[in-house]
Formats: sequence, structure tokens, C-alpha cells
Amino acid sequence: QVQLVESGGGLVQAGGSLRLSCAASGRPFSSLFLGWLRQAPGKEREFVAAISRSAVPYYADSVKGRFTISRDNAKNTVYLQMNSLKPEDTAVYHCAADGKLTVPPTRRPGAYDYWGQGTQVTVSS
Repeated sequence: QVQLVESGGGLVQAGGSLRLSCAASGRPFSSLFLGWLRQAPGKEREFVAAISRSAVPYYADSVKGRFTISRDNAKNTVYLQMNSLKPEDTAVYHCAADGKLTVPPTRRPGAYDYWGQGTQVTVSS
């Protein structure tokens, strides 16, 4: 029903910046609650940021003040601007979408209906 394709990952030095993009199709974009989640090797999937249909943002404490989530409904795209990157930000980053969620399911980070394939972010020290 919804297809999500991430891009923008790569290798960056600590303190640097990256912008991730996620393009959505298959369902009216404006109806979607959108999130970014990440998973490092050997660790559980972790909530990073989310944005509601009315563009209210939510952030994990670990990224507040450094990351910014935004959405462009005209382009069917959600972005994650990542500044002041740290080595502990290294992970595969996935975008996710859901037609029913209104706030991040922080105790159930996998509770989104649709997922992208992921993009690797590596932050070197």
C-alpha cells in the first residue's frame, strides 16, 4: 500500500552533517504519520524522530538539538537533517510510515505499518 525509499546515507566524520530523504508512494502522503528509526549491529531498533500529519515533530532525547525532521507534502518526502553527528549515531536508518499513529510508539518502536529498505550512516571518530 505504501512504498518508502530512503537515500542520503554515507560516511561522515564526527561533527559533520548528513541529510536523509525518504520518498513515499502508494497512499496519500498527507495522511501518513512518518518516522525515522535506526538499528546498529547487535542492538534493538531505536526510535530517532517522527512527524505527524500536521508537522508536529518528535525526537529521541539522544538526538534533540542535533537532528531535525521535516516533511514536504508536495514532494511526498520526509527528511532527517542530522548535524553534529557522533560515532554512536552509526546505524542503518529506516523511514517508516503509518496511517493510524498520531504520536510515536516509543515503547513499540516497530509498530509502523510500512518500512523502507534502510540507508547506512557511518560516523567516524
